Amino acid sequence: MQKLLFITTGGTIACAPTDKGLSPSMSGMELLRHLPELENMCEAHTLPLFSIDSTDMTPRHWLAIAAAIEKYYDDYDGFIVCHGTDTMSYTAAALSYLIQNSAKPIVLTGAQKPISFEITDAKRNLRDSVICATDASSHDVMLVFDGRIIAGTRAKKEKTYSFDAFVSVNYPALGNVTDDGIMWFIRPPEPCGEPIFYDELSTSVFWLKLTPGIEPDILPLIFDKYDCIAVESFGVGGVPQSIADKLEALFASYKKGEKLLVMATQVPYEGSNMAVYEVGRRFKDKLCFLEAHDMTPEAVYTKLMWTLAQTALTFEQKRDLFYAPVNFDTLKRGKSK
Repeated sequence: MQKLLFITTGGTIACAPTDKGLSPSMSGMELLRHLPELENMCEAHTLPLFSIDSTDMTPRHWLAIAAAIEKYYDDYDGFIVCHGTDTMSYTAAALSYLIQNSAKPIVLTGAQKPISFEITDAKRNLRDSVICATDASSHDVMLVFDGRIIAGTRAKKEKTYSFDAFVSVNYPALGNVTDDGIMWFIRPPEPCGEPIFYDELSTSVFWLKLTPGIEPDILPLIFDKYDCIAVESFGVGGVPQSIADKLEALFASYKKGEKLLVMATQVPYEGSNMAVYEVGRRFKDKLCFLEAHDMTPEAVYTKLMWTLAQTALTFEQKRDLFYAPVNFDTLKRGKSK
């Protein structure tokens, strides 16, 4: 029987009602008692790391989860991280960069309703996560929810209440958990060699969402505080002229690579291409930047934090790290100017 470590972090799955609303309070052992069939599925152990709403999750917590998995990696056959749903896609992406080439599965799951409720998705999600974590084809970081198995860099929460809350963006789900086991659509590749753990993330990344009429005056403040600015543009890559002009003027005052600019799109599906329209091409012809293409915002944001944490890199080295595929995160390798 396989030995699994359940890492608990709080979230709705472990919540109980209070006079101020739902609040995570259930211990890991209390959580697993609601799934008595677990004793026939695996040898379960628990590790309580925190008990927070995932709204309060930070990069410091991501590093703590990764460190715990590294510490106990040789002791277990797989890991299940019980997590709140609101920022679980960020954590799944972050862990994909912090723990690479893992032959052992690292599964994130949670619930839209607490496990103690009569009507809940928590029991199914936990059970499905165990089935996934004990499958011989499971490797690396995955998110399991409502029967779907999603690569850690492709998951996104798109519903606030429904049980089918998560989708796989711009890449197929890896598989479905069924009554008979797992129906794999894409099997994670067998890792070669030892897992690679990282223990640093840079918090000097700012995510700027463009809105119609946005004023460029905010940009100098952002450039002063952050080393990387990710711009969520319109459509396939449209940038208002006033923003483009200000960005061009700001970058002129820095050496190449001193500040990193990344262009993404606020449209969830099909990705960006700055060369399609004049409003993107005029920007592309003047500035040196990276393009997110089909990556999710969560993957872009956390991959940049991981990239910037690798110290003393040239612009070209940062570019190559950002574009190198990790856990299905990108289908298109971009080229910068």
